[in-house]
Amino acid sequence: FLCLIFLIMNSKNVSFFITDWLKSYVLKSNNKGFVIGVSGGIDSAVSSTLCAETGLDVLCLEMPIHQSEDHINRAREQIYFLKKNYPNVKSKTIDLTSVFEELKTKVSIDSTETDNEFALANTRSRLRMVTLYYHAGQLGYLVCGTGNKVEDFGVGFYTKYGDGGVDLSPIADLLKSEVYELGNYLNVPRSIIEASPSDGLFKDSRTDEDQIGASYPELEWAMSMKEKGKKAEDFIGRENEVFKIFMRFFNSNQHKMKTIPVCSISESIKSSL
Repeated sequence: FLCLIFLIMNSKNVSFFITDWLKSYVLKSNNKGFVIGVSGGIDSAVSSTLCAETGLDVLCLEMPIHQSEDHINRAREQIYFLKKNYPNVKSKTIDLTSVFEELKTKVSIDSTETDNEFALANTRSRLRMVTLYYHAGQLGYLVCGTGNKVEDFGVGFYTKYGDGGVDLSPIADLLKSEVYELGNYLNVPRSIIEASPSDGLFKDSRTDEDQIGASYPELEWAMSMKEKGKKAEDFIGRENEVFKIFMRFFNSNQHKMKTIPVCSISESIKSSL
């Protein structure tokens, strides 16, 4: 049931390969280092550690907005771990809660408007993107992304122009399970390894699985089945349900995964009188 056997990843080789890729990309682009948001989740923990491994300057930003104590504590534990082991890492905490609340009062359509929790969640992510790019511009750094393959190219589980607004993505070709493997190899704090994945964009403690309706192992299975050309009718029970969940997200979030559509106007239309 939902059984999928993956080859064991050579985490050492993958770590070295990504680290070299990150360093080469930054140097070729004539930038000085990386700025990255650290949330307390496994993806940002692995990505920030890989950036630190390059030896280039790394600025880790913690940007709470009505954040739960669990998320804050894990983010700070990761930053402490990095600064203890990598002299090239610096950090800064920027509490964006008041900025978020002020923005809500300014952009509200009318006084009777009911807050849309998804619009507000995406706004949190976009405020963080703006903050990351401000520091990147000031310091001559690149904004490092933290999205994995399942989120970025499977279900599109990220905010467009929020955490999806980055300069380079070191782990976007790794499945979530592979990110955990790499996290173990890089000695990411156990509290982060063991925590349930959550984007932390809502007032409650909902997890990614709560939002999507399927776990990451299930989504990885569905993603692999789609790549093999399977369809929902090929499965029954929970497998059928999971595959439908995956395809619903995959289809509805194509606008995130594809380049922006451009209205192409022919010369005959432009020149006609």
